[in-house]
Amino acid sequence: MKDEESFRKAQRTFIFSSALVYAFFYLTRKNLSMAQPGMLEEGVISTYALGTMLSVHGIIYGLSRFVNGFWADRLNGRVFMTIGLAASALMNFLFGCSSVSILFAVFWVLNGWTQGMGFPPCAKMLTHWIHPKELATKMSAWNTSHSFGAVMALGLCSLLLGPLCLGWRWCFYVPAVLAALVAIFCFFKVKDSPAEAGVEELEIEGGKKDCEAVSSVTFAERRRLVFGNRVIWLIALANFFVYIVRFGFLDWGPTFLKQFKGIPVAKGGLMTIAFELAAVVGTIFAGWITDKWFKGRGVRTCVFCMLFAALFAFGFWYLPNGAPIWQATILLMGAGFCIYGPQALIGIVAANQATKEAAAMANGFTGIMGYLSTLVSGIGVAFIKTHYGWGATLCSFSLFALLGMALFMCAWNAKADGYKK
Repeated sequence: MKDEESFRKAQRTFIFSSALVYAFFYLTRKNLSMAQPGMLEEGVISTYALGTMLSVHGIIYGLSRFVNGFWADRLNGRVFMTIGLAASALMNFLFGCSSVSILFAVFWVLNGWTQGMGFPPCAKMLTHWIHPKELATKMSAWNTSHSFGAVMALGLCSLLLGPLCLGWRWCFYVPAVLAALVAIFCFFKVKDSPAEAGVEELEIEGGKKDCEAVSSVTFAERRRLVFGNRVIWLIALANFFVYIVRFGFLDWGPTFLKQFKGIPVAKGGLMTIAFELAAVVGTIFAGWITDKWFKGRGVRTCVFCMLFAALFAFGFWYLPNGAPIWQATILLMGAGFCIYGPQALIGIVAANQATKEAAAMANGFTGIMGYLSTLVSGIGVAFIKTHYGWGATLCSFSLFALLGMALFMCAWNAKADGYKK
């Protein structure tokens, strides 16, 4: 009993500390969405150049998650995350010092690679710390770090741009300093596994108990667990559409709120914060529903989430110009509540299907598919907006959500995990 109490205490510490660290990965990635209206107005970058940069950044980030997923299954997650966050802090600082498009592109693409060193080690470590039967609930709670990180970025940058009037460059300087400090915290506080924390790992039925057994699994076996699994392929393809909708709202939110609805950047930032706060509740709710109602079958929750995300996106498009801001905010919050459930659950389903022997590799694969979506959410959005306007762009989000729902439905009968295989 004492061993279990020690484990639970160490588990809570790990979940909190790793979630805190990962939130700062988002702080140094989503700060760009608040800075870009100022960059466009100042003329240091064009809409097409910005869209292209977002697309390339996303592809590099997805590729980084994929490649680093191979290494994260073998290496120490604590060290991996520390190096990634420290490097991201440096790229942010250099980005803020730049004034020409080519340097913006170089530093932001490099930032994309360092950002890809965050989630794969987390996916691996979480499967060592959390039992598969609890993974949807606890990992969904952990996954709120995405939203808290985005809220930090939006809130901090709104403060810097609004009351403090410091200019868009400070949206990169301040997060860079904060991320560097948190990287130090990560090195000393986050523990790669229960063994590193000095507690005994809980037994997993049908799986291996200790990290040594996991590290002995061959690359061919990991590859079979990931690329030989039909469910992982389906959710990876679905992730492409999930991320189009998610990044469409998050990356372009303050911009289309200003240009399409005439809402000032500061208020648009607050509305995007409301979008993220609703996402926190939606993420936790999706994890709870998955464990309690669908017995760990996360793809079933995703079907309903994508359906309602499509409806809310359509509602925002249909909302007439001049409508009260609170109506637009409610629709944005509804979209955030729904779209972040699948975003979290895809990582959980991938980890459970591939088992902890290949959890990082599986999340790297789903990640690269998700971030290929920036071809659409980045330069694709810039193209649609330029030629057809924001109305057509927002309407297209509904279509993408429905396509994602269709792919999740194809995996409706998938088992909760792959441990017994």
